[in-house]
Amino acid sequence: MELALPAEFRPNEFPAASREQWRAMVDAVLSKTGASFESLVTKTYDGISLQPLYTLDDALPPYALAPVKQGWDVRQRHTVPDPVALMNDLEGGVTSLWLAVPASSLERLLDGVYLDLAPIVLDGDVEAARAMLRIYDQAPLLASEVRGNLALTPFGDALDVIKQANEQFPLLRTVVVDALPFHDAGGSDSEELGAALALAVSYLRALTEAGLSVEQAFAQLEFRYAATADQFMTIAKLRAARRLWARVAEVSGVDVPQVQHAVTSSAMMTRRDPWVNMLRTTVATLAAGLGGADSVTVQPFDAAIGLPDEFARRIARNTQNLLLEESHLGEVIDPAAGSWYVEKLTDELAAHAWSWFQEIERTGGLPDAKQLVADRIAETWAKRSARLADRSDPITGVSEFPNLAEKPVVREPFVTPEGELPRVRYAQAFEELRDLADAQPERPRVFLATLGPVAAHTARATFAANLFNAGGFATPAAGPTKTPEDVAEQFKASKARIAVLCGSDTSYADQAAATVEALREAGAERVLLAGKKSDADVDGFVYTGCPALEILNDTYDFLGVER
Repeated sequence: MELALPAEFRPNEFPAASREQWRAMVDAVLSKTGASFESLVTKTYDGISLQPLYTLDDALPPYALAPVKQGWDVRQRHTVPDPVALMNDLEGGVTSLWLAVPASSLERLLDGVYLDLAPIVLDGDVEAARAMLRIYDQAPLLASEVRGNLALTPFGDALDVIKQANEQFPLLRTVVVDALPFHDAGGSDSEELGAALALAVSYLRALTEAGLSVEQAFAQLEFRYAATADQFMTIAKLRAARRLWARVAEVSGVDVPQVQHAVTSSAMMTRRDPWVNMLRTTVATLAAGLGGADSVTVQPFDAAIGLPDEFARRIARNTQNLLLEESHLGEVIDPAAGSWYVEKLTDELAAHAWSWFQEIERTGGLPDAKQLVADRIAETWAKRSARLADRSDPITGVSEFPNLAEKPVVREPFVTPEGELPRVRYAQAFEELRDLADAQPERPRVFLATLGPVAAHTARATFAANLFNAGGFATPAAGPTKTPEDVAEQFKASKARIAVLCGSDTSYADQAAATVEALREAGAERVLLAGKKSDADVDGFVYTGCPALEILNDTYDFLGVER
């Protein structure tokens, strides 16, 4: 029996909407605000234009990107040989271990670990790799049960270890193509992909020259990428990476899919308000899973501060457990496939990365093109730094919505060794100012000279407080006021030297000039105004999109605070 639906519920009877109709309606709304359509288009650091709408017109031919698999490998990193922390991870759902520990500690650390169930990934130390091979050789394991990665760089003495491992344990990988240094230096997504591809090709050349077949060389490699809180870009990056590697494999005459290890970004982690890092890593892990990563490492929320504690490690592994066990994220094959936006972004990202890879290869490939890569990434970091400085790229809890009353999270210090490229964090410039403020005998302050009732000044007062709190300044406020004298009296009581007028356009027209005069008579050495214009005799303006970091540094200099 066919179910008859009322006419209003029959989808085929709705007329199809066109992109032109949508654009006309958008333009009608924008015309009321004075904004242009171009303001809805976002440019990435790779120059890709992200459109406000994607439709069937943007559809691309289907491309099989994700392997058929169940879930992903939950991999946690250990930088100190702590058997208790290691066993807690394994008992709490971790399925492989990433060990950056001395070779001498491996045997004791892995005592009691079922190596056939928990693959081991090392961190590129030749002596550690030799020690790991001895452990595998002495363990009651079949050669086919040994998996993991020695994570060596295939040059010099490492090549002998790689060949030995390939003969003894054919399923054990030996090389990691680590793209994290390109990301951690501030590079863009296509720069990370293109440089990683060039690095991988240089490794293939070294492995085949050492006597491995092309297929054996491909089988040694695992790729490591950064997963960020930009979920769609992370999804597209991992999908584009597989497409790029498939092209290299095709040209090389083999069919070996790329194995991907996604690590939540170090650059995005903050030391201030580190609890927000839990949200960042959750989004990044979601994106890594949707993007098809074979293994994922979630950095604990306190990783930027020092050695993580057990609570932080537990939250990190349970982030993955929740997505796998409760959300069933690993049971869907390539869930982003068919999304016009993601497919288009994947295609454009792959094209930009391939072009960058070709540029590196024309320069001689890696390592000959190291300076080219370093210079290109430095340019991107400069662009990113400018957007971070004016808060176009906001950092929640640091450059936006900071909490000056937060209780510091203290951890045992741990310094990550420097590589050839610098390591940056997006929050570092603002956090340095917070550290500077905390080091003063008394927290520096900027007074908010609020004009009129709360409803008249709350928007701009909130903005100004948010701005100066990001630099570590206390922001005492006048509260509801009626006259310039009210404001001046509150300013005197605050013992501040700098004031920021906060009010409505109407109150500025009526009271700004008189209030500035009253503030100066009360001892204000500098008076700013929250807004872009005023006839009052102020010393500067703060507004959305202003050079926030420059203003904060200038304020410290004006107050004579020593660095």
